[in-house]
Amino acid sequence: MTDTAEIAGLVGSRICHDLISPVGAIGNGLELIGLTGGQPGPELDLISESVGNANARIRFFRIAFGLSGSEQMVSEREIQSILDGISVGARLQIDWTVQGAVERTDLRLAFLAFMCMETALPYGGLVSICHDSAGWSLFGEGRALKVDPDLWEPITRGQAPDRVIPAHVQFALFPLVASDHDRQISVEHTETRLTLRF
Repeated sequence: MTDTAEIAGLVGSRICHDLISPVGAIGNGLELIGLTGGQPGPELDLISESVGNANARIRFFRIAFGLSGSEQMVSEREIQSILDGISVGARLQIDWTVQGAVERTDLRLAFLAFMCMETALPYGGLVSICHDSAGWSLFGEGRALKVDPDLWEPITRGQAPDRVIPAHVQFALFPLVASDHDRQISVEHTETRLTLRF
């Protein structure tokens, strides 16, 4: 096995698989505390919110970084549950406009694209994710965009940036996965709006 994207997908799948169980166990433990007469309070509320966010993030990462079969489908309910979970307390909100189930490969690309959009909206804003006969489109709006050409220009050529730090690993994986599925990435932006299509 020499395919870089496939190896990365196996690593992502393994990490998320190993983390989801203990995080779920913490959530179950909190429910048991509530059922056995534990006193609710801000501490338990904070833990519960954090566990919910961690669970949603792991499910999000499992799709974005894990392996995906072309025929696997993810229901609209599951997608919305994941996105609602990662949006709690976040400055960046997500408007998922796609109706019905989505092929996991397409969802993986949409999630990687969203992670790229996050870096361009450091002060928060709104990202709308749409799909039609022309393909996928993400529209990001915020009061101040930060579009680093060293990250964004290479992906429109189907290439990873020359230098990638852990916070920007999505910029390395997104063009690889897109190229594997014959998708061309295009990017346009103004001072307050960023459009990414694939």
